[in-house]
Amino acid sequence: SLDIWDPFEGFSAVASVPPSARETTAFATARIDWKETPEAHIFKADLPGLKKEEVKVEVEDGNVLQISGERSKEHEEKNDKWHRVERSCGKFMRRFRLLENAKVDQVKAN
Repeated sequence: SLDIWDPFEGFSAVASVPPSARETTAFATARIDWKETPEAHIFKADLPGLKKEEVKVEVEDGNVLQISGERSKEHEEKNDKWHRVERSCGKFMRRFRLLENAKVDQVKAN
C-alpha cells in the first residue's frame, strides 16, 4: 500500500503527547519517495545525520520492503547551553508492499 501524506494527521493530538514520546515519534515519519523506472524501483529517504550503518534495508514476507533505523540523542556536555533543539531522535520504520514486477532478489541500498 502507498502511504499518503496528511499534513494535519495527528496535529491536534501532539499537544497531549509527553515530550519523551514526541522524541521517539517525531523521527518515525521519515519521508521517503518511491519511483519506478524501466530499470528499477527507487526509494529515496530523507535521513539526515544517519550513517549508512545505522539504516537497515530488508525484504520481508517476500515482497515487503522495510527501511528502519535509529538516531541517537546527542551527547550533552555539562556546560552545554542549548538555545534550540529541532532535530528529532528515536527509531523509525517504513514498510512498502512492492509491486509484482519488483525483483526482490536484486534489492540494494546506497
